[in-house]
Amino acid sequence: MNKVVNLNQVRKRKRRVEAAKKADENRIRHGRTRAERERLSAETRRKRALLDGKQIETDDGF
Repeated sequence: MNKVVNLNQVRKRKRRVEAAKKADENRIRHGRTRAERERLSAETRRKRALLDGKQIETDDGF
């Protein structure tokens, strides 16, 4: 005799595996590496500093 299998559990397990596989693919496709995030962050900070340095100050402080 074969072992009794709960089909709901099998379906849920299959769905979880497929979702994990799809999540991995999306991470590869849409994610950024740590180096890319750090480079973008540094570039943003540099641009902000340059812009702040070019700001014209008036007598009233604005």
